[in-house]
Amino acid sequence: MSDTLQDRVLDALKTVQEPELHKDLVTLGMIKDLVVEDGNVSFTVELTTPACPLKNRIESESRQAVSKVDGVKQVNIKMGSRVRSDGKQRDQFELPIKNIVAIASGKGGVGKSTVAVNVAVSLAQTGAKVGLLDADIYGPNIPTMMGVEELPAQQGKKLTPAEAYGVKMISIGFMVKPDQPLIWRGPLLHSAIQQFLQDVEWGELDYLVVDMPPGTGDVQLSLAQHVPLSGGVIVTLPQAVSLEDARRGLEMFRKLNVTLLGVIENMSFLELPDGQRMEVFGSGGGKRLAKAAQVEFMGEIPMDPSVRIGGDNGVPIVVSKPDSAPARMLRSVAEKIAASLSVAAMQSHGVTINLSE
Repeated sequence: MSDTLQDRVLDALKTVQEPELHKDLVTLGMIKDLVVEDGNVSFTVELTTPACPLKNRIESESRQAVSKVDGVKQVNIKMGSRVRSDGKQRDQFELPIKNIVAIASGKGGVGKSTVAVNVAVSLAQTGAKVGLLDADIYGPNIPTMMGVEELPAQQGKKLTPAEAYGVKMISIGFMVKPDQPLIWRGPLLHSAIQQFLQDVEWGELDYLVVDMPPGTGDVQLSLAQHVPLSGGVIVTLPQAVSLEDARRGLEMFRKLNVTLLGVIENMSFLELPDGQRMEVFGSGGGKRLAKAAQVEFMGEIPMDPSVRIGGDNGVPIVVSKPDSAPARMLRSVAEKIAASLSVAAMQSHGVTINLSE
């Protein structure tokens, strides 16, 4: 039976659940550095990602629970984080990367690279260590969208990745002239992907975001077969034709045994000056695809000229206009991806999580 104040504080914290993982904070090992002295209680809540979308809720519920304990006078909570690894072995590439998430689409022109860039920058803004790999060999847009023209000087045997907005990045676009076409077959594509992984000094990363090429070709096969991916996300437009292609990309992940984290609908609607929504490409397609695939629908990103302007000027919308509707939704998408990766990582470490709760 609990008889000390510290025991009673821990019992109180056992009533606070991590909303995504459906386990209490004590069982999940998230309570660190607990100190109880003369009625003053201090501890750290170590989240599984700095991009936790429910950070404030967890802090509030923890404070309320401990404040109700008899003998507690003051509660000091520090919110920290430690991103868990997905547990997959990447020893052949010597990659100290905890999670690798692929952003994919069934066809081009749906804003996949825009989503990848803004998700990566959003994660970095929370304090996570983030890399961005431009695997779209035939259409490498990441350097332009991130506002970087060249790689830094090589320091050792490996390439030093470029860096912007706290994100390390690599792209074939740094290595070829802007007007030079790449006419490569499978073996060369496979070799390029391998080099991007093992010949780049990534350092330790919490997340590596991979901007996949559109379609279901050689690059996708090389990545999925040779690099253990933590999960994949599908970007689609609301229209029927885009959905058909997105479904092919979705099924590609499944056939390659890559966990599908969710579906994102881009360019969902245009908000008019009078507040009405113009659904340029139809409506509801992303939700229907997610429901049919039984995966999470991660959100609708509205159309906004600022998104295109930011991409052209090398300043992602989450930086140039952080309070705009597209930026808010893209940050929400990044948080949902991080939460899904946390759930998968905890499950890989033997924590049983009931996702139906």
